[in-house]
Amino acid sequence: MTTPPPPPPPQGAGYQPAQPLSPQDQRLWATLTHIGGILFGFIVPLITYLVLKDRGAFVAEHTKTALNFQLTMLIATIIGGVLTLLLIGFLILLAVWVVIIVFSIIAAMKANSGELYQYPLTIKFIR
Repeated sequence: MTTPPPPPPPQGAGYQPAQPLSPQDQRLWATLTHIGGILFGFIVPLITYLVLKDRGAFVAEHTKTALNFQLTMLIATIIGGVLTLLLIGFLILLAVWVVIIVFSIIAAMKANSGELYQYPLTIKFIR
């Protein structure tokens, strides 16, 4: 006895492109991306950029900006770590830590109010 073939998939059950986020959701995710950068470095901006970049221009711009900033600060942290052998690295690491906290909070506040923000001291890895 043979088994019958499986039924065809229902109409519209294939790949569906992601729906755009509402402006409120875009502001929320942009804010969370900047705050997440304080806690987890470039990981949160990278994940939100990859997942949400096609869901709205506002969230795409903020996640791209946050990712560029966090990657720049990662490079500064590596340089500071290497220079700890010369004792100046501790000052660089402290400065990087302060810069990350201050500028990420400013960016989160701008994102929450619906404004775009460009971090200073940032290399544009992703355009």
